[in-house]
Amino acid sequence: MLDLLITGGQIIDGTGNPGYFGAVGVEGDRVRIVRGDTSEIVARRRVDAKGKIVCPGFIDMHAHSGLVMLSEPRHEPKVRQGVTTELIGIDGCSYAPFRDHRDLLRFIELNSGLDGNPPLPGKWSTVEQYLAMFDRCAAVNVAYIVGNSPIRIGGVGWEQRPAKPNELADMKALLREAMEECAFGISTGLDYPPGSYADTAELAELSKEAARLGGIYHTHVRYGLGDKYLDPFREAVEIGRRSGIAVHITHFYLRVTKPGGSGRLLDIVEQGRAEGMDVTFDSYPYVLGSTRLLIVFPEWIHDGGPDRLKEALRSPEARARLKKEVRPRAATWDDMWLTYFKHPHNHRFEGKSIAQVAEMMGREVVDAMCDLLLEEDLQTCFVMTGADADSLPAFVRHPLSMVGSDALLLGDFPSPRSYGCFPLILAEYVRENRFLSLPDAIRKMTSYPAQRLGIRGRGILRDGMFADVVIFDPERVRTPATRHQPKQFPVGIDFVIVNGQVVIDNGAHTGVMAGRALRRNRE
Repeated sequence: MLDLLITGGQIIDGTGNPGYFGAVGVEGDRVRIVRGDTSEIVARRRVDAKGKIVCPGFIDMHAHSGLVMLSEPRHEPKVRQGVTTELIGIDGCSYAPFRDHRDLLRFIELNSGLDGNPPLPGKWSTVEQYLAMFDRCAAVNVAYIVGNSPIRIGGVGWEQRPAKPNELADMKALLREAMEECAFGISTGLDYPPGSYADTAELAELSKEAARLGGIYHTHVRYGLGDKYLDPFREAVEIGRRSGIAVHITHFYLRVTKPGGSGRLLDIVEQGRAEGMDVTFDSYPYVLGSTRLLIVFPEWIHDGGPDRLKEALRSPEARARLKKEVRPRAATWDDMWLTYFKHPHNHRFEGKSIAQVAEMMGREVVDAMCDLLLEEDLQTCFVMTGADADSLPAFVRHPLSMVGSDALLLGDFPSPRSYGCFPLILAEYVRENRFLSLPDAIRKMTSYPAQRLGIRGRGILRDGMFADVVIFDPERVRTPATRHQPKQFPVGIDFVIVNGQVVIDNGAHTGVMAGRALRRNRE
């Protein structure tokens, strides 16, 4: 007897092949494809998917859910998009391994503008202990990639300086332990201290260790490097060239404030492939990006960790220097909108631009940001226009591209991509503008990221694969999320099944926590 039988739908299996009509059975946590007459098949439940697409669950290659999901395990903004697996630990900012629990708490505070600072469900120090927090405790699966920031904190500390040979050896040992505990590789976020203190040589040495164990290098590049246009991505490819690791460039797009076009950026990836390197990337289909407010401050103010950072934010001398150095991340301070305030008296600033907030506070811009960060324990983040709209389709539809939402799930005014990334591609890039065929778009969201990471048994609807399944209406699917009303769930994604259990049932969350922590080289 099957637990579930999905009939009448068009199956698009995730490989990129055209769809076909058949039935998808679920037996325990596995898929069984049924061809031909289904009238005699006994199933505990039948779902009529006539007029719908039945496909594998979506895999998000860039998810800021490593803490949020522990405190909000229903994970509705993502699972309602059809996401059944997320890659966490991205941007160099992961939460294991940490030898000293105090360092973990310091890092959570420093990175709270990306991942929040919720109450923790327990204590951990190793990757294995951290992953155990997710097993059957969240709505979706997680795959983990270890950030170079905790590796650097463990080997070097919080200081802005090169690693000594013995410290580099210690870092490699920490990375090796993380990989042996089933991490899928190493990530960097080279705008985020202390991981950004690593130079190219250090990252290449760490990547050699990850490559030896079958991992990938997943990188938010060093955007301030050299010409701030091509050079950041050249460094990413150079790290792959020196180490032999597979390189994945995350949230790859043309920044609206930078000169040049998309073609020269994409050439860097294509030239790497022509050399025989393994280079891929992910993109999201939005011009609106978001990150922690601390990113606008120079690296020197972070030197020594969050306690030293807060001292500098209070210092009149440091503020005077910051006023000479700090510039908007977007075109102007009017184009950066703040969100995520815990103090009620600061909620009036939600969704307001930095320029507006400074005026409301009666403060100069840098003083206003310093005061807010101190009062809010560093957690404030912002949304801005980051990507060049005209060039986005070139990245999203490129053959080497996957989908990474880069979704921040914080504040009252997150980027609408946090609620709409995957349905927007299905609605606008496939149905309305025909930038992609539906099988190709689904492949980018399913089997391609599974292949890139080395996730076994997922990403394809085939007999014996894990039953991560999405049922959606190709004519109705869309996202109503906007900049001013971002927290709106998608339309037209009716069922989401995770490990054989129905999590979204006729558009409603069932409360089922079927997610697992996926482990490299294991099913």
